[in-house]
Amino acid sequence: MSSTRRQTAVRRILLFALALVTAMSTHLISTGRAEAAPGPSFTNPVVGAPNSADPTLVFHEGFYYYVATTWTSDIVMRRSATVAGLHDAAEQLVFRSGGTGMWAPHLEMIGDRWYLYYSVEQTGGPRRTHVLESSGRDPLGPYTDRGIMDLMPDNGWAIDASLLRLGGNLYMTFSAFSPQDNLQSLYIAPLSNPWTASARGTRISAPTLAWERQDGAVNEGSFALQRGGRTFLTYSASHCNGPNYKLGMLEYRGGDPLLASSWTKQANPIFQRNDAAGVFGPGHHSFFTSPDGSETWIAYHANSSASQGCGTTRTTRVQKISWNADGTPNLGVPVSTTTALPGPSGEAGAAAAPVTLRNRHSKLCLDDRDWATAPGSAVQQWTCGGATVQDWHLTPASNGYYQVRNRHSGLCLDNYNFATTPGSEVRQWTCNGNNAQQWRISAAGEGFSTLANRHSGLCLDNYNFATTPGSEVRQWTCNGNNAQQWSIA
Repeated sequence: MSSTRRQTAVRRILLFALALVTAMSTHLISTGRAEAAPGPSFTNPVVGAPNSADPTLVFHEGFYYYVATTWTSDIVMRRSATVAGLHDAAEQLVFRSGGTGMWAPHLEMIGDRWYLYYSVEQTGGPRRTHVLESSGRDPLGPYTDRGIMDLMPDNGWAIDASLLRLGGNLYMTFSAFSPQDNLQSLYIAPLSNPWTASARGTRISAPTLAWERQDGAVNEGSFALQRGGRTFLTYSASHCNGPNYKLGMLEYRGGDPLLASSWTKQANPIFQRNDAAGVFGPGHHSFFTSPDGSETWIAYHANSSASQGCGTTRTTRVQKISWNADGTPNLGVPVSTTTALPGPSGEAGAAAAPVTLRNRHSKLCLDDRDWATAPGSAVQQWTCGGATVQDWHLTPASNGYYQVRNRHSGLCLDNYNFATTPGSEVRQWTCNGNNAQQWRISAAGEGFSTLANRHSGLCLDNYNFATTPGSEVRQWTCNGNNAQQWSIA
């Protein structure tokens, strides 16, 4: 045994001894669960004026993070475990932009870093997109300024940027004025990394339909929504200065995403004013998923009077969306500020305690080998001892699948190299939400469960029916035997 392994073994023995004399609470995960409960009810607006237009709302590791236009040099963020709690959550300064007015911030995680894109006008210059990069996994930062994105020729006007992931590539969608007809249109540019465009933008939508030209011809505020292998790009249309600001939608139809011919525009708006409910100018939005992964929600801004426009009267509203039989999103109609809405599904269990995974055959626990923290780190089975390397957070993904993240490393249990053959490796990798990091948990009886990888269809397996500490864990054809059964406690 190497000296590193001897030291690790000694450390584990001490931790195990400590665990034997420490009272520990356990959280049993049962498969065949009841549906997750909704969160606390709320009424709109969830965030009031003035820092509440153009909202981005994301859910990350047990908390919602909210950022919106401030019209100052400051970028502030709210954090809450529930949507209802956003209303009174404190604003925390995350960056001071130095511009004359910041608006339309967009928050996105790529790899293990957050990127915050925002529009700003500096000393009378053109309005352009800036980008910040976090130092770690905390959306609150700290952030490093990555500069201005070069999206249009001659350092041209480019606002309302948001990311699109498509075909394994990154793109930036944004709004700019076309040099051909001076119409404020939707553009797309390919990215070589999260802060660098590899080519200038090309136009994919112009405000040519009558409903896109009320109070002014505008296409802006785009946001991608993907489901079932389809990609939709929703956007704001008409000018925000009137009550007819609304949402339209493009769908990607295949081919080169940089060509307008690869996108089809829906003939009618998908979300617009609801005079009976007192909601005017609903637009500039983002989508987020409920904590249990089963629901899609929209966060948008709107006014409460037809006479209000683009200023600080706009407030953030939130509501659940549904899906039409043809697979397209159904945003419904904006609800009134007197309508009580149940919170997103799974909020009550969003901050669930970590669990251990103990193999039925070996009686050993799934373990972050050698206390590693780098992507590609191995897993193994080891004597159960209560150490953080044996703690795993189960986060709902969708359709009964879960992300399995190690408490010590912060990495996710991963089907290494997207393999599909029996005996394929399991390692840890930066959490990214792809199918290789999603595991279906199914009841096997007597308090044990199997974990099947969404990409490979193979089960987490005690390789070669081993029983000694340090034994391998791999994937194998699901067969239900004891080497593939794990207690989750």
